[in-house]
Formats: sequence, C-alpha cells, structure tokens
Amino acid sequence: MLLCADRKRCNTNSMRQQYLAGMASATPIVMGYLPIGFAYGVLAKGAGLTTWETGLMSLMVYAGSSQFIAVGLLAINAPFLTIILTTFLVNLRHLLMCASLAPFFKDVKSPYLAVLAYGVTDETFAVASAHYAKHAAHPAFQLGLNLTSYTAWFTASVLGATAGSLLPESARFILDFALPAMYIALLVIQLGNRSAYLAAIVGGVASVFLSRSLPGNWNIIIATLVAASVGVWSEKWMKN
Repeated sequence: MLLCADRKRCNTNSMRQQYLAGMASATPIVMGYLPIGFAYGVLAKGAGLTTWETGLMSLMVYAGSSQFIAVGLLAINAPFLTIILTTFLVNLRHLLMCASLAPFFKDVKSPYLAVLAYGVTDETFAVASAHYAKHAAHPAFQLGLNLTSYTAWFTASVLGATAGSLLPESARFILDFALPAMYIALLVIQLGNRSAYLAAIVGGVASVFLSRSLPGNWNIIIATLVAASVGVWSEKWMKN
C-alpha cells in the first residue's frame, strides 16, 4: 500500500500477485547469486573479515563486483580511502540503471522509491527491464524481485564465510563459472527479436576475439560498444 499513490493499483490481491511474480522472476538471479555470493564469502573470510563483517558488507553495500574488489584491496592492506573511492566509481553505473527505471514509477513517493532503488543491481535491472517491456510496471513486483535477490546474496555470502573453508579445491574452481552462467541466462531472457540476437552474437564473438589481443577488460568495453552499434543499425535496417 505504501509504495503506491494510486489506490486502484494497490489493492491487497494485486499487491500480493505482483510481489509473488517478482519473486518468481528472481529465480535465475538467485541461482546465480548463491554460488557467486558463496565465493565472495570464501574470499572475504580469506581476506581477514569475520562472518558478521562479511554479511554486513552484503547488507550495506550489496554490489557483487564492488564487494569482490573491496575484499581484494583489503587483502593487500590498501588504504581505506582507496577502497571507498574505487567501489564508489564502480557503483556509479547504478545511477544510470535507476534513472532508466524511474519513469516506470512516477506514482511512487520519493522515500519508497529510494527503497526500490537500493535493491537495483545489474541483474535485477536486466530482469525488470525485460519484464516492463511486456507488462505494466508495478512497485510490488520490483520489491519482490529486489528482496528475493537481496536475501539470496546475503544468505550465500554468510554461508560462504561460514563453510567455505570446508570445500575442496575442485569445488572452488567450479564457482568461477557461476557469474558467466548467470549473465548468459539473463541475456537469453532479453532476446526478443532478430536485432537482439544479432547484437548478442556479434558482441560475444567480438569480446572473445579481442580478449586475446587486448590487456585488461578492454575487450568487454569495446565489445559492448560494437554490440550496441550493431543492434541500433540492425533495427533501423529491418524497419526500412
């Protein structure tokens, strides 16, 4: 009720249905967050954080890439200012994602909009964007999607910090494939037309090819620009 200014959209049954739909839509995210969050917990414990500190970081920061970076910096005793500035810069993309979703929630009051924005991650943004392209946006759906993903990430990180040391080395190696697998699943959800398929294929091929010749993560940045350009060009070409 509190998340919506329009009472017609906020009846109990509608809110419950939308919330449950959001929870169900979070399934691929949860499947990815469990192993990735577990891996984060293992690394955080190895960097010297306690189980409670590991879980608290997941609750307060809630950004996988930033948490992995922060843990890596803590492991080498980097200055706190460096850690804070680095994670801040990495998380700036969340402003763009929230700005993209904001027009869907014009009826939501600012305090509750901030609650929804806090739960937006790369993965929840991808699922929400795909859903809102075909269905009317509803704050309860976003809340269900966000909270389910949030809970999965926190739970997995605590489990990783608690029981990660008991895993054999071979099991830890498997965790490295969790993140790519999750993003592939989220990509498939968004492939709705030939332009999207073409952009995905070109981007994937370009990234693999460039990774062999470019240092660092430049292959991802360039491949993203190439894929976006191909997607825009193909949509214009198919309309003509």
